Amino acid sequence: MADFDCDLLVIGGGSGGVRAARMAAQRGARVVVVEAAQLGGTCVNVGCIPKKLYSFAAHFTDDFRDAAGFGWQVGNPQFDWATLRRNRAAEILRLNGVYASLLSATRVINGWAELRSANEVEVTTASGKENFRARHILVATGGRPSVPTFPGNEHVITSDGMFDIDPFPKRLMVVGGGYIACEFASIFNGLGAKVTQLYRGEQVLRGFDDDVRLHVANEMRKHGVDLQVRADVASISKISHGLDVALVDGRHIEVDAVLYATGRVPNVSGLGLDAAGVKQGKDGAIIVNAHQTTNVASIHAVGDVTARIQLTPVALAEAMTLVDHLFGDGKREMSYDYVPTAVFTHPNIGTVGFSEALAREKFGDVKIFKSEFKPLKHTLSGSGERTFMKLVVDKASDLVVGLHMVGSDAGEIVQGFAVAMKAGATKAVFDATIGIHPTAAEEFVTMREPVPES
Repeated sequence: MADFDCDLLVIGGGSGGVRAARMAAQRGARVVVVEAAQLGGTCVNVGCIPKKLYSFAAHFTDDFRDAAGFGWQVGNPQFDWATLRRNRAAEILRLNGVYASLLSATRVINGWAELRSANEVEVTTASGKENFRARHILVATGGRPSVPTFPGNEHVITSDGMFDIDPFPKRLMVVGGGYIACEFASIFNGLGAKVTQLYRGEQVLRGFDDDVRLHVANEMRKHGVDLQVRADVASISKISHGLDVALVDGRHIEVDAVLYATGRVPNVSGLGLDAAGVKQGKDGAIIVNAHQTTNVASIHAVGDVTARIQLTPVALAEAMTLVDHLFGDGKREMSYDYVPTAVFTHPNIGTVGFSEALAREKFGDVKIFKSEFKPLKHTLSGSGERTFMKLVVDKASDLVVGLHMVGSDAGEIVQGFAVAMKAGATKAVFDATIGIHPTAAEEFVTMREPVPES
């Protein structure tokens, strides 16, 4: 112990890094955290939290319109972009402070860390350099947006910059078909921008259930997003009143801003992983085993930097597994089965388990249950929005192996069903469960007739 300055040196003060640092310190470990930016990482500063706050803001457009059907006269509501930005910034600053308080038992350094060997880290701060010998090193530096190379790519903005874009883009182009692209397209459409979304593939949200992809694409278009698939950018040029975007099919679209949300890559540049002998995979992703340890026994990694499942709760769970392995009894195991997730499009997506296509590959015979309906709220609101729900059941075991929803509060609803599926609930258990009426959620326990095989 005397040979080391600390038991655990954490590079990155995001969700995974902070959780690991805090839990290790509670178990008596001497912990140092090095973060080059604000505590909280992507999720708190430029990801999940501000994105959901902006999604709440965008939903008021629908709420004001829907209110008329219930007898409310709301006049002519006005949106102020500066107020939303200012209030969001204040909340994020508060959360930065919360994260700092969580690390009260650790040493936190604002600086840049670089590996020099399996146990040595050089930290550069505004006041100079400091070297540490750490018994264990955890890399938890997350991911960063990736923009392809093409003429005019210097004119685009990434998701990191969208929360403070100024002025508000009245005409916004979003390039990409993943959850970040679809969420920002929905958000800025709801806030009043004219949004054009381009995706070069056949359908947005690759990897999600095909029925979900189709349904949410149709709903986004109904909400006002000009979603164009099989479309891509050739070049972007600055013009006097915005940007001229040339598409590969020869068309030109003029916009005020272009958001590129075409993927994220592990944030590993300048970390010195080569010097320490750490093996990496595609896009520099750090390769780890089941206990989050790299090929170098003293170096570990959690979260998006490993490019497995890029979700904050996954990073938190991985951090707990690692700390238990290093400073506990080592019994905690990380499972990637039935990890639920939500996409904050308008309307929301909630999903857990296998898509229909993947379930057929894994289980062979499956039973499919689907339901599409107008939510009770919209029987008076006048909105044309429809909810979609789907169950995928393994025919041999009767286990519910996939559950998918597109509709209001889908994430809130699916979280509870994820517990049931993790516990091994069968379709018979779903059928025996009494629904809460009238709710959308009850539809999941009242689906009785499987969809006939085509």
